[in-house]
Amino acid sequence: MQHIILIGLSHKTAPVELRECIALTMEETVDTLAGFRSHPDVNESIVFSTCNRVEILMAAQNSENAVQTAKTFLAQSKRIPVEQFEDALYIHHDEDAIRHIFRVTSSLDSMMVGEPQILGQIKDAYLVATRQKTSGPLLNRLLHRAFSVAKRIRTETGIGDHAVSISYAAIELGRKIFGSLKEKKVLLIGAGEMAELAVEHLMGQQVGEIIVTNRTFERGFALARRFSGRAIHFDECVAQLKSVDVIISSTGATGYVINRDQVKQSLRSRRNRPLFFIDIAVPRDIDPRINRLSNTYVYDIDDLQTIVEENIKDRGQEAAKGERIVEEATVKFQQWHETLKVVPTIVALRKKVETIIDGEIKHTLASLNGLSSDERQALERMKSALVKKVLHHPTIFLKKNGCREDRTLYLDVTRKLFDLDK
Repeated sequence: MQHIILIGLSHKTAPVELRECIALTMEETVDTLAGFRSHPDVNESIVFSTCNRVEILMAAQNSENAVQTAKTFLAQSKRIPVEQFEDALYIHHDEDAIRHIFRVTSSLDSMMVGEPQILGQIKDAYLVATRQKTSGPLLNRLLHRAFSVAKRIRTETGIGDHAVSISYAAIELGRKIFGSLKEKKVLLIGAGEMAELAVEHLMGQQVGEIIVTNRTFERGFALARRFSGRAIHFDECVAQLKSVDVIISSTGATGYVINRDQVKQSLRSRRNRPLFFIDIAVPRDIDPRINRLSNTYVYDIDDLQTIVEENIKDRGQEAAKGERIVEEATVKFQQWHETLKVVPTIVALRKKVETIIDGEIKHTLASLNGLSSDERQALERMKSALVKKVLHHPTIFLKKNGCREDRTLYLDVTRKLFDLDK
C-alpha cells in the first residue's frame, strides 16, 4: 500500500531568512518534480512553495526512504546542507498528512487565518504537478478532496468575512459609510506602504479618480502613474476637500496635515456629501476634531487596529467550525485510504480460491469423457459464481468498518489462514 507523506517548513517553524533560502522558483520546482518522477522511492509528488511555506507531498511505499529523498532534493536544489534546515522541518504521515493538507488548503494553517490566496497557490502547484505527470491517482483524489473541503469551509463558515489588515479594514469602513465605493474620488496624501495597500483595495472596489500628493512631487507622480491617477503638488491638497470622497493620509509630518477649520470651510460646497478620512500616519495627520463635524468620519490607526483585532477574534471562532469540517473530511478520506490496504489481500484471496476450484474441476474432468462446449461454459459460470459467493462476506468484512480498528490484524490473519504469502 502507498503511504501519504508530507515534509515541509513554514512560518510556524522557520524564520523568514530560512524560508527565503528554501523557497523554490518555478524552474526549481519543475526540476525537483522531474527528479521525483524518475526516483524509485517516490511514486507521486506535488511541491508547494510560497512566501510562508515550502512543502513536498508524496505517495510512496516506503515512508522513510521518501522523506530522505525529499530532504536530499531540497538540499541539492538550493545548494545548502540538510543540517541547515532539518530542525525546521515537520513530517506528517497518512492521516496527519491528510489533515494537514486540508487545513493548509482551507487557510486554517495560514499566518492570517482565512486569507484566500493559499487555495489559488495550491491549485497552481497541483496544476504544475499534473503537467509534469508526478501527481497520480492517490494525490489527485486527495487534492480534489482538499479543494472541496476548502470550498465547504468558505461556504459554511465566516472565516473570510472580516477584514484582518489595517488597509482592508479601512476599506470595509468606507463601504459601510458610502454603501458603495464605486466611482468615489480618492485623495492619497503621502506614499506610505499601508496607504498604498488601501488604494490597491480601493481599486478593487472600482473607485473613480485617484489623486496623489506628496512633499516630493516626483514620488507622488510615480505613485499616481502606478494607479492610473493624477498627481498634484502638496500645497494643493486642501483645495481637494471640496470634491473628494475618501482621503487616505500616510505622511511623516510632525503635525496635522489637515485640520478642523480647513474641513469646516469646505463643507458648504459639499452639500452634505460624506467625507471619509483614513489616517494611517503616526503621529496622526488628520485633526481628530474633524470627527465632530457633520457628515465627516475620521479613523486613525488605533481605531482600525481595534476593528482588526475584533475581526481576528471572529475569524478564530469561525475557524473552530472549519476545524470540525476538516476532521470529518480527514476521517472519511483516511477510511477510504485504509481500504487500499485490503485490495492486495482480496486479489490474492480470489486468486487462491480460483486456483483451488480450477484444480478440482481439472481433476474431475480427467475422469469424465469429453464435455461439450456448452457444458464447459456452464462449468466456468459455476466457478465464477462459487468464487463470488465464497468471497462475498469476507470481502465485505475486510473492506467495510467491521474490522476498521484492527484491520491490520485481520488482514494478517486472513493471509495466514489461506497461506497467501507463499
